[in-house]
Amino acid sequence: MKKLALVFLISAMSFTTVADDFAQTKMKLEQALKSDLRSAKEKARDANRKPIETLAFFGLRDNMRVIELIPGAGWYSKLLAPTLKENGQYYAVMNANRIKDQLLVKPGFEKAIVLEEKASYWRDNGSAYLTADIETLGADNVDMVLTFRNYQNFNEIGRKSLNEAVYKALKPGGIYGLVSHTARHMEPPNNENRRRFDPVLAMKEILEAGFEFIDFSDLHYRSQDSLTLEVGDKKVTGQTDRWTLKFRKPLTEQ
Repeated sequence: MKKLALVFLISAMSFTTVADDFAQTKMKLEQALKSDLRSAKEKARDANRKPIETLAFFGLRDNMRVIELIPGAGWYSKLLAPTLKENGQYYAVMNANRIKDQLLVKPGFEKAIVLEEKASYWRDNGSAYLTADIETLGADNVDMVLTFRNYQNFNEIGRKSLNEAVYKALKPGGIYGLVSHTARHMEPPNNENRRRFDPVLAMKEILEAGFEFIDFSDLHYRSQDSLTLEVGDKKVTGQTDRWTLKFRKPLTEQ
């Protein structure tokens, strides 16, 4: 009985340590969520996107060096850069022109760095998908690489190049976190699923790049999404089912 009680005590202590470890990061994220830098339209998406829960799942801490791939208009950038500015480092990599032109001069982005130079990607002959030949993401030995709703935008060659570049950028034990719109397993590409991706295939490809699978989350599971409509369709936009996967670069390479 005493042994069982000790197990419960150790478990409780471990949970408390993890919770306390995230407390400071959570406080900074909550401050960033309230920032005037964010538009009303951006704030309206908070309930659906659950950024604090999502970043907690990936293991974000405010002292990490973090790459955000393909940040677009900066929805997550406006949370990550201010959270990391004091003790960590935020990098925006690939399709980060809006971050460079509009946000680097804003409060919270004083230390943010945009890296584009050696991340080469393009569309072949009007293809809907990006291909890539990425030499480097521009930073190495980083703690975490994150990308949100982007994996489906690359073709097979592009995804392979991307995953290999992420692997090189991460330190041993570093985390690769992804969220993307869900496609049906092994469904052939069509106009309706063009911006969706099969999570089983994503896992296969990322494991082949050398990563270890750590966990998945159902934070963005949406049972009402039939997976048959294009993600921009008014019947489903903002409420698509999304997979959330967490991988790690092995501590020791084989």
